[in-house]
Amino acid sequence: MDIDLAPKLAKKVYGGDGGSYFAWCPSELPMLREGNIGAAKLALEKNGFALPNYSDSARVAYILQGSGVVGIVLPEKEEKVLPVKKGDAIALPFGVITWWHNKEDTEFVVLFLGDTKTAHKRGEFTNFYLTGTNGIFTGFSTEFVGRAWDLEESVVKTLVGKQSGQGIVKLGASNLPEPKNEHRDGMTLNCEEAPLDVDIKGGGRVVVLNTKNLPLVGEVGLGADLVRLDGSAMCSPGFSCDSALQVTYIVRGSGRAQVVGVDGKRVLETTVKAGNLFIVPRFFIVSKIADPEGLEWFSIITTPNPIFTHMAGSIGCWKALSPKVLESSFNVDSDTEQLFRSKRTSDAIFFPPPK
Repeated sequence: MDIDLAPKLAKKVYGGDGGSYFAWCPSELPMLREGNIGAAKLALEKNGFALPNYSDSARVAYILQGSGVVGIVLPEKEEKVLPVKKGDAIALPFGVITWWHNKEDTEFVVLFLGDTKTAHKRGEFTNFYLTGTNGIFTGFSTEFVGRAWDLEESVVKTLVGKQSGQGIVKLGASNLPEPKNEHRDGMTLNCEEAPLDVDIKGGGRVVVLNTKNLPLVGEVGLGADLVRLDGSAMCSPGFSCDSALQVTYIVRGSGRAQVVGVDGKRVLETTVKAGNLFIVPRFFIVSKIADPEGLEWFSIITTPNPIFTHMAGSIGCWKALSPKVLESSFNVDSDTEQLFRSKRTSDAIFFPPPK
């Protein structure tokens, strides 16, 4: 595969006093178009309000920073208003209407990753706003709007023309509905507080988002995980054995990453840092080593219940092969094979730094 896999930063698309919307462009990160994946970020300042909109793609939202409120309307359902905070993951199926609000002093930042197979443009989200200068009401004549909602023309003109903002605005006194904690049930999972799926002392920790702990991801068709790698620790080389793409956003820290593809060729060797996004193609093998301050990333996998094969460690696939197969495969004697097998007998997936 002759394609640029280098990690990239998002670029600002639009914004104002209330905040900004950023996105990764397929022309700069070709794997977005190749993998039919979209990626974007919403950053709201205090009192910032992202106007109600829906997307042409199913997505997973992950709160990178701060806390805020999200309103969600599933098709044919009532509005749910959720308090959300750093570490929350939210599955947003196709056709969901959302709005976002930040009441706090700290910037509120939301990451969106999703599948663009239903999108107008491969590798990009298109958001359809209900109000504002680019809202859907502005495209209809006052006659159509008036007849649809049984309103006088003067009222229609007020509704359509009053909101002068586009996409994101800054509110004064807010009369938005108060969030309800009970609305979080079944809608979101905090990946920083959820039970750990993997916990290796001195190595790292993983929380996997799937249909068991958040059933809505089944409708989205995506799984996700949050991985926190300790300082100087290593993540075992591995690949998705169910042909899924892995889309990785670096949340915190920095480290080194290598990806090996067809014919044993290293197709990527790079330093990754907070804010980077990169995509590992199907069946390619990836491994990361954290810098001393550690490395944290959030990934979506293009299947709701991903399965990974790890090459090294106590559960590595090599350990399952018989000694004679290993000897023949590596063309080594039994002593070398036994030395190979005797290593990494207790570390699974994550490897603490050498002592």
